[in-house]
Order: sequence, then structure tokens, then C-alpha cells
Amino acid sequence: MSLSKQLYIIIAFIFFIIFSGNFIISVKNTKEYLEVESSTKAQDTATSLGMSLRPLIKDKYDSEIESIIKAISNSGFYKEIRLEDADFTLTEKELIGASTELDDSNWKIDTISVESKYGRIEKVESDDAINEQLLKLENEEADLGFIEEKKMNLYRYIPTQAYKNGGNITFNFTANNSNGKVNTFANITINKVLVQEQRDIKFEYVPTWFIKMIPINLEEKFSEISNGWNTTAIIYVSPNPGEAYAKLYEQARNSIVYAVIAFIISMIILLIFVRFLLKPLKKIEYLAKDIAKGKFGVIEELPWTTEIKNVAIAMNDMSRKIEAIINKLNKNLESLSKKLSEDELTGLSLKPTLETDMKDMFMHKDTGYIFNIKIHNLAKYAKIHTNNEINKFILSFADILKNISLNKGLDAKTNFETKAYRFFGSEFVVIAKKCDYNEAKGICNKLKLAFENLSSEYELTEVVHIGATPFNQISSIPEMLQAANEAYEKAKLIGPNEFFIRDYEDLSRDMDAWRDLVFDIIHYSNFEVDFINDAYSIDDNRIVMQEAFTKAYDKENNSIPIGTFVSIAEKYEKIIDFDKAVISKVISHIVINSVSHDICINLSLDSISNDNFIIWVQKEILKNKTIANQLVFSITAYSVAKDIHSFKKFCDYIHSSGAKTIVKRFETKFISPESLRDFNLDYIRLARDYTSLICDDKAKKEFIESITELANLLNIKVIAESVKDDRDFEVVKKYKLYGVSR
Repeated sequence: MSLSKQLYIIIAFIFFIIFSGNFIISVKNTKEYLEVESSTKAQDTATSLGMSLRPLIKDKYDSEIESIIKAISNSGFYKEIRLEDADFTLTEKELIGASTELDDSNWKIDTISVESKYGRIEKVESDDAINEQLLKLENEEADLGFIEEKKMNLYRYIPTQAYKNGGNITFNFTANNSNGKVNTFANITINKVLVQEQRDIKFEYVPTWFIKMIPINLEEKFSEISNGWNTTAIIYVSPNPGEAYAKLYEQARNSIVYAVIAFIISMIILLIFVRFLLKPLKKIEYLAKDIAKGKFGVIEELPWTTEIKNVAIAMNDMSRKIEAIINKLNKNLESLSKKLSEDELTGLSLKPTLETDMKDMFMHKDTGYIFNIKIHNLAKYAKIHTNNEINKFILSFADILKNISLNKGLDAKTNFETKAYRFFGSEFVVIAKKCDYNEAKGICNKLKLAFENLSSEYELTEVVHIGATPFNQISSIPEMLQAANEAYEKAKLIGPNEFFIRDYEDLSRDMDAWRDLVFDIIHYSNFEVDFINDAYSIDDNRIVMQEAFTKAYDKENNSIPIGTFVSIAEKYEKIIDFDKAVISKVISHIVINSVSHDICINLSLDSISNDNFIIWVQKEILKNKTIANQLVFSITAYSVAKDIHSFKKFCDYIHSSGAKTIVKRFETKFISPESLRDFNLDYIRLARDYTSLICDDKAKKEFIESITELANLLNIKVIAESVKDDRDFEVVKKYKLYGVSR
């Protein structure tokens, strides 16, 4: 997960925690405030109602009482307003009127009682009687000059717990009048609730889940109403929770909306800030990837953040140091490569360079001649001369090959090119490109004249013999060198300092026949694929790679040199079809035999430069994804050097498909160590000359050490080819290469 995503998640989580805490506290405080506010308002209303109803409470059934309570209830702020009787009083008139046996109001109650299950009843002293008694105690005249009204007795009913809320009560009493006494009873319904006004609780837009999640507890408030000394009624007021829930929900919703808006704005600001903050880290990331690929740039604009700035400075320092190390290794490799590819005494190229140059002639379909030139009886000369004299003689001999203008004095239209090589002590080879028979003969004559002058200078009768053979596109390098040697042997028979030139008529096969044969083999896939050059891991001696090697046969079932076969296929533009057929056979081999190691497949330059071939290869790889990482496509170092752009493009396509690439016969004279960083290679396989007889060659040891260090820095695995000698193997093993083929 990227750092930016981690920052977004962490900050979003922190924001959520802070908001959640604030939201919970805010809702809790608002809830508590609404509960207190509602309760206080209910209490104030109860007290106010009590004050308003006090003058009217003498007549508990006064209609004005109900009107006042309804007016307050209609405001909607209250769930219920209830007036309850706190002092059940009955007048004598009510009792007499409720009796079915008494028919007028001239009766007076003597005694009254109620069953114990209902409670008890007692006579209430009226306020006038109490006042009269007080006046008598003060010896004041009770008669104030008013006409005394007829006194009506008042009775207080005190219920049991079972009848505290009232009910149908039977009162037994004795009534008398002028006619006598009567024992009777009265059934009176006692109602504790005098007036009750209720309103439905409406939550309107408040969802049910919100109500269940946040319960609001609103207590019922009350106020006592007194009539004189006694509490005669109690007014109860219950707050309406719908109002509180509406306000609380509105508060919560507004908080959430604000939080969401604030979160979105904050995240937008954070996104801008993080991008600005992490922009230097992106540069550091790209620099690190470039370093891994062998590209050593630096960050020019340093970040302003101290910590990131320090990291950028450290990365720049590391990049410069690694680049310096690689440059040093490159110089060492170039120096060692030059030392290994040139003769120390004469400065002429050695045999490996000759083979490479001849491959170049194969690829470019060049014509020309190969001259085998040997110093006659150098061993005899060495016996009677000192080392300095011998070296001087060899240098003079080599100078003739290097410096003489071989086309001087010939036809002015000639444009051939020559290059000299030293094989062994007395054996030299010259290649003349774009040279025909007559030009080759002119070259031999010029060389003969120069060497005769050299023989006179050193007082020798015989210095050299020259054998020449034409470059044969359908032959192999060993075969052509052998043909040149055979011409040399014939030159020895002719005489001192003589030469012999083979003509094109000496070529052993007819080109048309070769073409037909190659076409048939490719068209019918009539060839075999063997797996050779097993490369073993240095650490555990397991096979890490094999090379697919094709075998083809002519009509007489004779093996065809693969170099000749490939040359003709390239000449007649059939090499792409051949490479496709080889790839198909290799894929089938891996799948059928459940091969676990990598397989190296050799391709031609024509194939990797062809867009249609690359598309075909990608499709084949995608069809076989499970073995894609086992397919290693191989190009020779020399082929890469001819078209670096096409090879780099090919590498990019192959890596994007999941397969691998290798450069085999790697030599620094074809691919500079600096170029390795551009290809993103998986493997390089060293030319066998770098490890052959390495045990006795300090320069080769230094080269292997340098190339291994460079490859490790570039994440490239190095394989040594054909290490036959055990002593060489021990040396190679010491440098911990990835693999060695023996």
C-alpha cells in the first residue's frame, strides 16, 4: 500500500475518532439540556397552572378549570396535563341527593359511615366554624350583623390503598327531618382525575432507529393546589418528548452534515498537501528504480522538508558513488577486454576477434577472401637469436600486415577492406572483405614482395607462405579456416614466399540445392531440438538453464552445420519461420516434460527486429503463462551490437510478457558495460575465452571479478560457458557466478 493511501486512511481514522467523540459528547449534552429544559418548563407550567386554578378549586367541577387546562394543552408542548383530586370531599347535599330513599332536601345527616374496605369518612370542619371558635376564644362577638346562612355539612372521604384512585363507593348514613329518622345509603362514583388532557406524541421526521438509539427520559412534574389549609388538588404536567427528539435529531443531523462537509474539504486539502509533500518521494522512488536499472541520475531540486531532503541528499550521494564504482568497473573491463582480445607484442587482434568478424560477414552476407599466413620455421630462427631479436622480427612481420596499403597499385576502383589477426606464435590471418579473385591475387603479390624485402633485411631465404580461400556463406568458420590452411600447404609446395589461392569453383555445394534443402526442412519442421550446455548453479549444483540446439539433416541423412543452415535461412529470409518453429517445439518440450529450469532459445537479429515476430512471440507467451518465466530468449553479443535499438525494444516486450532475455557470448568489445544498464537483462553468458585457462591468467581473473561486481549491481545473473578444466572451474566458483556450463 502506498504511503499516500496510508496517510489518507490514518487521517480519516483520526478524523472519525475525533468526530465520533465530539458527536457523542454533543448529542449527550444536548440530550441532557433538553431533558432539563423540558422538565423545568413542565414544572413552571405546573406551578403556573396551580396558581391560576387556586381561586377556582373550591368547585372542582367548575367548567372554567377544564377550559384553562385545554388552553395550555393546545400549545403542543406537553404530552399530558392532568388535574387530580387530592381531597375527596362530599357535601351533605350530594349524599342525600344520591340516596334513592330520600326525596327532598330537608334531611339532615346524623351519622355516616363506609365499609372498611373502602376506607373511612370524617366530617370536615368548615372554615367559618373555625373562625367562629377563634373569635369566641378572643371574647369577640360572633354575630357580625349578617343573616346567617343555612350551614351545610362537609365530609372527607379517605380511601384505602385499593381505592386511592377512586371508584364506586357506598356510603351508609342516617338522615332525619321533622318526620323522623331514616337509615339509608348512597352510591357515589369518586373520580381522582378531575380533568385530563392528552396529546399524541408525534415525532414527524425523526426516524424510529434514532428514537430507539437515544432514549429521552422526561419526568412528570406536579404542583399542589390548596384551599385554605388543605391540599385539595394536584396538577400534573408531562413534557412532550417529540419536541425534544425533533431538536436533538436536528442537532445530530446538522453535526453529521457539517462533519461530512468538513471531512470532504479536509480530504481535498489533504490530497493537495500530500501530493505536494510526496512529490519529492516520487522523485526519490524514480531515482531508486533508475539506480536499480543502472541509470544514475540525481535529484536537482531538493525538497524543503528536512527529513525528505536528507533522504534525497543520501540518494544523490549513493547514486554518484555507485556510478563512480560502475564507471571504474567499466574502465577496468574495457582495459582487460582489450588486453584479452589483442596480442601483447604486435597489437593485432586474436582468434576470438577473427571469429566474431567472420560472423559479421555471415550476417551481412559479405564476400571476400581469408588469407592464412605463417612465418616459415620460426622455431629454427628462435634457436639462434635472442628474444629481443625474435620480437623485433615478429613486429616487422606484423607491421607489413598492419600498415601496407594492400590495394595500392591495383585497380583504382577497388574498395576492399583488410584486417590482420595473430593466431599463435608464427600463424597469422588476414581477412579481405568485398574482394574478388583478381584483387586477392594482387594482395598476395604485394605481400610476397614485402616479405621478400623482409627476408633480405634479415638475411633469410624463406620467410612466409600464403594460402587464400574465398569466404563461403554456406560453410562454417572452422571449415573455411581449414580450407585456407589447405591452400597454405599447397603454397609450401610451390616454393619460398609463394602463395596459393582457391577459386569459388572449389565450393563443395551448389547454392540452389542448399536453398531447396533449407526450405523443405523449415516448411515441414523437419529438424530436431536437443538441449545442451547444461548450466549448473554454483551453490547447489542443480540445473538452472539449458540451451535449445537444433539439428538438421540433408537427404543423405548427413548432419548439416547449423551455422550454414542459419546463414542460408537468413539469406533467403526464412529465418523468422525457423525461429517460430523452434520456439513452438521448446514450449511443447517444457509443457510435456514438466521442465522446471529455464530454457535458452537462440534467435536471429532478423527475428527480433521484426514487429510481426514480436507480436507472435507475445501471443505464444500469453498462451503459456505458467511457463513464461522459463523461456529465455537469447541473442549473441555481436548481434546486439549491430542493432541495439531493436534489441532494447525486444527486451521491453519480452519482459512485459513475463519471459526473460540473455546475451550469450558476451564480450565487452561488442557491448560496453555501460550499455548493460539500458537493456534490463536477466542473464549474460560470457564468451568461453574469458574463462578458458583462467587459472593461469591474471587478466581474466580480474575481468571475471569486475564483470561479476557490475552484474550484481545491475541485478544480472552471470553464466560461464564451457568451463572444462577443473582448475578453471575452481577459479570461477570462487567468484560466485550464477551458473556454469561444463
